[in-house]
Amino acid sequence: MPRHAIAATLLIAAVLFAAAGRAPLDAQQRTDPAIGIGAADLGGVVTSPNGPEAGVWVIAETTELPTKYVKIVVTDDRGRYVLPDLPKATYSVWVRGYGLVDSPKVRTAPGKPLDLTAVVAPSAAAAAEYYPAIYWYSMLRVPDKSEFPGTGPQGNGINPALATQEQWLDIVKTNGCYGCHALGTKAMRTIPKELGSFASSADAWQRRIQSGQALTQMTTNLGRLGNARALRLFADWTDRIAAGELPTSKPTRPQGVERNVVLTLWDWAAPTNYLHDEVSTDKRNPRLNANGLIYGATEESTDLFPVLDPVRHRATQIRMPVRDPNTPSSKQNPMLPSAYWGDERIWDSQTSMHNPMFDEKGRVWFTSRVRPPANPDFCKKGSAHPSAKLTPIETSNRHLSVYDPRTGKITLISTCFPTHHLVFAADANNTLWTSAGGPQSGVIGWLNRRMFDETGDEVRSQGWTALILDTNGNGKRDDYVEPNEPVDPTKDKRIAAAFYGVAVNPNDGTVWGSVLGFPGYVIRLDPGTNPPATALAEVFEPPLPGYGPRGMDIDRRGVVWTPLSSGHIASFDRKKCKGPLNGPTVTGKHCPEGWTLYPFPGPQLANVTETGSAEASYYTWVDQFDTLGLGRDVPIATGNGNESLLALVNGNFVNLRVPYPLGFYTKWMDGRIDDPDTGWKGRGLWATVSTRAPFHMEGGKGTTSKVVKFQLRPDPLAR
Repeated sequence: MPRHAIAATLLIAAVLFAAAGRAPLDAQQRTDPAIGIGAADLGGVVTSPNGPEAGVWVIAETTELPTKYVKIVVTDDRGRYVLPDLPKATYSVWVRGYGLVDSPKVRTAPGKPLDLTAVVAPSAAAAAEYYPAIYWYSMLRVPDKSEFPGTGPQGNGINPALATQEQWLDIVKTNGCYGCHALGTKAMRTIPKELGSFASSADAWQRRIQSGQALTQMTTNLGRLGNARALRLFADWTDRIAAGELPTSKPTRPQGVERNVVLTLWDWAAPTNYLHDEVSTDKRNPRLNANGLIYGATEESTDLFPVLDPVRHRATQIRMPVRDPNTPSSKQNPMLPSAYWGDERIWDSQTSMHNPMFDEKGRVWFTSRVRPPANPDFCKKGSAHPSAKLTPIETSNRHLSVYDPRTGKITLISTCFPTHHLVFAADANNTLWTSAGGPQSGVIGWLNRRMFDETGDEVRSQGWTALILDTNGNGKRDDYVEPNEPVDPTKDKRIAAAFYGVAVNPNDGTVWGSVLGFPGYVIRLDPGTNPPATALAEVFEPPLPGYGPRGMDIDRRGVVWTPLSSGHIASFDRKKCKGPLNGPTVTGKHCPEGWTLYPFPGPQLANVTETGSAEASYYTWVDQFDTLGLGRDVPIATGNGNESLLALVNGNFVNLRVPYPLGFYTKWMDGRIDDPDTGWKGRGLWATVSTRAPFHMEGGKGTTSKVVKFQLRPDPLAR
């Protein structure tokens, strides 16, 4: 054969061989043209022996970046998926879904088509291992309504202070047992053998709640329920699960818009650290800090606050100082050894950073401790400070600090009032309002941010006020009776309350807050012209079956949104109130018509007949500026039992689950617009894993908190 003919033959063979190598991609694209992938994407079809698997998650994970990185999407109704915008790396990819067990992990790189084979769960028990915590926690048997009031240790074991089943539920859910971690996770529904051997499961539970540096908080909450009965109930719960009992309800796979979610996760902080909150932008302007760093608050676990660069996929930490080296540390908390860390004291925090917030200058403000609790003299009785003259304060357990990323400077601010959450008003002074956490202080405090920036004077720039109701009905603040005194129609009345959540109404500048306790309240504060002397409060109690608010927010219309221990998200619209809003009768129950209750998704606790669910949501945040894509003013609650975010859209919940690692539990979120011109890719919500026990999550000891970015594309295959 002539040489040129041989060359031509070889060329034809090479072309045919190359075409054969491309055949799967070309065939797939001809079959499913919607699955278009670029060099940074993965896409394909998920099938099982049952056919295409719709509404299951495809998970891609890599450890080849500076911090561990995960991206998760949901398959469409034909089992198709597209994982977009993966950083260059090698990934482990697998399928997870309800009714399945995890598929084998496939090692691959972006830019390649990848069909995946799902594995059908071999048993109901195997399938249930992937259920969110709420389905397992709903198996807890609640004392019947007829058992209240409790009769104490010599009777039914229930605390006699609890008059109703609702009060018991408030403690065993949002405002007690569920406030720090989720109880239905694998780590909590089983008894770790490392705890030791016990005569009974009740004894094992008694020992369990004494583990680690949260001993005091856990044992106190159990005592609020009635120690003996609560131990028996939790023991019965874990015994039944150990014997093979399964949840009676099953979760449904993502439906509709829930399939459009794209989740991105980054590791940050250390395995011994827990996060309370994160922040990505200014709540008043979600375009601030576009593509910028994310900051976290580590509360009682460490004085190092984590920083994530989501562009370079790098996590670092910065130390928050204290002003006084004698500031107490969580390392001093009493404890017994834990099943995970033995007798190691893993928490060591003097600063107790709780909640961060951006200002309009790009600085990050924290509620953090700067000194021991005893207040300086300017806070106390006898001081000439305008607020101290009217309402002296002896102690405050947390204060303020501010970090400037441009200079690296940290400024500490000693406040007379205790701080917990914080929010900036959109007023001329950029007033920083703070909550106090529990109701004990009886005050709300603020910092005149403009004055502080101009003068650096922390004493003059701060103020606080008691919460006073206008019970004499004359429209102004007058002499008042104390909380323990009856209403006097000629005077106003002080209430023993302080804010937990805090938000500013963008329409009129009034400050709203939630108050912990049973039944709990939301409170409206009108500061007036001289807040220490003129601020007036209005108090509104949720009507049954609702009770137990926690973290709240407000929308652009002035409607307040709060989760309730009863298993609802509630809205309160003051404009709906029909009766007077001042006078001797306006002490909380006077505007039931202002409330609307929406039951959370998920099963109810066993023996509970009221509406609601076993969900114990920690906080609600309102997406005022449509940073996610579900619309403006959409309230989004933390689904702490559902392992998700729960967005209420036109009266229906959109359940945005985080399926990996199992145990997602957050306490806060915020939304940022990085680029308004790039559609869904330029928007997203940011949250962090906030469980006090990250070692309770899938992966166990060594697992760290995560930053989670939620994005919503127009369809499950959008790139």
